[in-house]
Amino acid sequence: MKSQVKVLVVGGGAVGCGIALHLARAGWDTLLVERDELTAGSTWHAAGLLPLFNMGYATSHIHDYSVRLYAGLEAETGLNAGFTRCGNLRMAQTDARMDEYMLYSATAETVGIEHQFLTPAQIRDRWPLVRTEDLKGALFHPTDGYINPADVTQAMAKGARMAGCAIERKIQVNGYRWTGSDWVVTVERMVEKGGNLIPSGEVFEIRAEHVVTATGNHAQRTARLLGIRIPAIPVEHQFIVTEPDPALMRWRAEGNPEHPVLRDADAKWYVREERGGWILGPYEKGAPARFPYGVPDSFRADLFPLDLERIEEEYMAMIHRIPTSETVGLKDDFNGPICYTPDGNPLVGPAPGLRNMWLAEGFSFGITAAGGVGHYLAQMMVEGEAEIDMASLDPRRFGDWMTTEYAVKKNEEAYENVFVLHHPDEERGAARPLRTSPAYDRQAARGAQFGQVNGWERPNYYAPMGFDDHDSRSFRRGGWWKYAKAEAEAVRSAAGLVDATAFAKHVVTGPGATAFLDWLTTNKLPKVGRINLTYALTDAGTVRTEYTIVRRGEQDYYLVSAGAWTDYDRDHLVKSAEDFMASGGAFVAVQDVTTQWGVFAIAGPQSRAVLAQLVRDAEPATVLSNKRFPWLSMRRIELGMVPVMAIRVAYTGELGWELHHPIEMQNHLFDRLMEAGEPLGLTLVGARAQNWLRQEKSYRAFGTELGRDATPLEAGLDRFVDLSKDFRGKAAMEGKGIRSLCVTLRIDGPADADPWGREGLFLDGARIGRLTSGGYSVAFGQQIGMGYVRPDLAVPGTRLQVRMFRELFDAVVCEDSPHDPQNARIRVDG
Repeated sequence: MKSQVKVLVVGGGAVGCGIALHLARAGWDTLLVERDELTAGSTWHAAGLLPLFNMGYATSHIHDYSVRLYAGLEAETGLNAGFTRCGNLRMAQTDARMDEYMLYSATAETVGIEHQFLTPAQIRDRWPLVRTEDLKGALFHPTDGYINPADVTQAMAKGARMAGCAIERKIQVNGYRWTGSDWVVTVERMVEKGGNLIPSGEVFEIRAEHVVTATGNHAQRTARLLGIRIPAIPVEHQFIVTEPDPALMRWRAEGNPEHPVLRDADAKWYVREERGGWILGPYEKGAPARFPYGVPDSFRADLFPLDLERIEEEYMAMIHRIPTSETVGLKDDFNGPICYTPDGNPLVGPAPGLRNMWLAEGFSFGITAAGGVGHYLAQMMVEGEAEIDMASLDPRRFGDWMTTEYAVKKNEEAYENVFVLHHPDEERGAARPLRTSPAYDRQAARGAQFGQVNGWERPNYYAPMGFDDHDSRSFRRGGWWKYAKAEAEAVRSAAGLVDATAFAKHVVTGPGATAFLDWLTTNKLPKVGRINLTYALTDAGTVRTEYTIVRRGEQDYYLVSAGAWTDYDRDHLVKSAEDFMASGGAFVAVQDVTTQWGVFAIAGPQSRAVLAQLVRDAEPATVLSNKRFPWLSMRRIELGMVPVMAIRVAYTGELGWELHHPIEMQNHLFDRLMEAGEPLGLTLVGARAQNWLRQEKSYRAFGTELGRDATPLEAGLDRFVDLSKDFRGKAAMEGKGIRSLCVTLRIDGPADADPWGREGLFLDGARIGRLTSGGYSVAFGQQIGMGYVRPDLAVPGTRLQVRMFRELFDAVVCEDSPHDPQNARIRVDG
C-alpha cells in the first residue's frame, strides 16, 4: 500500500468512490481507503433512486451531473452500473403542490434539466394502474430513474483505478496529524473474526497533502478524530418490497414499459417496480436519529427492525394510489441508517479550522449526489473553486454553537420534511428558539414572526397577535405579504427599525492589520472614522465574502458581514491572516465579536428625528448632521444611557444608521427607540421588507447576487474594486473577464405573485440569464428582481421576459439604484 500520496480519500461508499474517480481523472495521485468493503455503509441498502428534483441551484447541478455520468460509466469502464432510465413521475394532489413544481421548473430550466408537466388524463392514459381522479397533475423527468447502488459504486471505483487511483479495503483510519505541509494519517488493517471486523494490530502511516473524508454514517467518529463538529447524524429510513402484483405483471407481459419511479409527495412516499412487485419508501413522521455519538464497532452491513406501525399511513396511501397493490403481500423490508444534516443538504468543502482537509459528509441522497459531488469537489480542490457556487453546501455554514441534541432534532425534522411543501418562505420549527437577541420577547409581544439564520431568531415580518405564519406560506403572495408591504412603505415614508443583531462581526487588529486587509480585500481601506464596502475574493477571483469595514483606529478594524456566514467568514479570516503572517507580514489578530454586539438598523426620512430625541451630546443639534456625521462614517455616540457605535449606512437605501450597541443593553435601547419613534411613525420592520427595499437600490446580497461563481466586476461592483493595488485573487478575477453581468429589472408579473429569485430570463424565447433575487417594489408598485444576463443585454431599457408559473412576463433592465439613483435621500442633511 502507498505510504505517500497527493490525496487520501477516506470512505469507500458511492460518494467516496465518486470523489476518487474525479481526483484521479484530474491527475492527482489518489489513494482511497475503506474500513470494510466497498459499499458496506448506507450504499448497500439504498434504494438507488436518482431524483433530479431539488429546489437548490447547486444541488440541482450536482444531481444532473451524476445522472449524466452514470449513463456513460459502462462505456468507460465496461461495468454495467445497473441504470434503469424509466423516468420519475412526481404527482400533485393540490394546487399548492403544482405551484411548487412550477417554481422548481424555474430552477430546473436554468440548470438545463429536462422535465414535463402532465395532466391527470395523460397520467391515466400512460399508466392505467395509477389512480388519478384526485390528482391535479404531475411533474415528469424522462431522464430520471434508478440504479443499482453497489454496481454504480463498483463502476466508479473501477474508473478511478483506471485513472491511477489505488483502493485499499479493510483499512481503518485511527488518527490525523497536520505537520504544516501535509497530513500524517495513522491507519490500521482490519480483519474478520466471528462475523465482526476487528483491528489486527498492524498499524502504519500514510502521508497525504490533502485528505477527503466521505465516511457516511461514521461522521461522528471522523469529527472526534479531527477535533471538529460535523452535524451529520443518521436517521432511520424504511422501505418495503412487495410480492409480485399480478396486474403489474400482466401490464408488463403485454409489452408495456416499466413504470417511472412514482412519487406521491402529498402522501410522503416513493414507489418503483421491483421484480414484478413494488418497492415503497415512505418519509414518515417519528423516524428516530441513530448513533448520535458514533456507530458501534459491531454494526456493519446491518439493519434495524421494521416499524410497520410508523409507516401505516404511507402504506395505505400507496394502496390508494395503486389499487392493485392491496392484495399483494410483503416480501422483504429494510430499515437502515441514512445520514442527514440540520438543513438536509450535505457538507461539501473545507473543514473548519483545518488545512487541506475536505469534508463530503451528511448525504441523505448519496447515490444521486456521488458523481456530481466528485466532479465539483475535485474542481474546488484542483482548480481553486467550482464552476458553480457551492457555498450552500459548505460545512462552515453551521456554527460551533451547534450541539448533538440540536443536530438530532433538526436531522429528524429534515427527514420528516423531505416531502413537505418547500415554500420559499418556509421556516422550520424544530429546536427553536435557541439563539435569541435580548429584544426577542419584546419583538414577539409586538407580533414578530421569526425566521432563523445561523441559529439566530430574526423577525421576518410583524403581524397581529395570533397570526399563523405556517398557514400564511405560499408560492405566491402569502398571508404575510400585506404586512411586509406596509413595513416597506413605512421605511420609505417615515422610519423603520430592523433587528440586525445576527450580523457576523469581527475585529481585526495588530501591527499588520492594515497591510493584511489591504491585501485581502478589493477596495481602498477607509480612513479612521470612515467605512467602506469591500470584497474578499477566492483564489479563483470570485466573491468569497462581502464586508463593511469600519476603521476605528490606524490598526483597528471592525468588519461586518452576512449573519448566515459567521463561522464561514471567521475561518477564512483566520486562515488568511495565518497565510499573511507566514509570508512575512506583521502580526494580525482576528476576534469574533458577533455575540458581544447587538445591532438595530433605523432608516427612513424620520430616522434622524427619532435619534435626535435620544442622543446626548454637548451640541445635540448638530451631532447627527452631515457635517459632524457624514454618510459612510462611524461615530461613537450616546443614545440615552447606551454607548453606541453608530454607522451612517442603510441597507434599505434611506437616511439611516446602524446602531451597534453592547448586547446587554439592548432592551433599554429598544424601549427608548420605540418610545421616541412611535409618535413619528417608527415601525418595526422584518427581513422580508428589507429584502425588497434593497433591490430598489440594486444592493447586491451575499448568497444571491454575490457568490463564488461570479467576480465583483461581473456583479457590477467596479466602484468597490481598486485596480491600482494588488489584492488576493486579482489576477484570476481579471483573467475571467466578463462572462455575464448583474442587472436590476422591473417586472410586470402576475397579479398574485412575485419572483423569488430562481426564475429564468428570456429574450425572443431563448434563455439568456436568470434571476438571483426577486420581490415587490413599493416605490414602483410592481415586481422587482436582480439577476445575471449576457453582457450585451445589461443595458438600461433592454426588454426581456421572466418565466413565472410557466408563463412569460415582461421585464425591463433599469439603471442601477432605480429608486433615488442620486442617493439624495440617503445624504439628506438635518
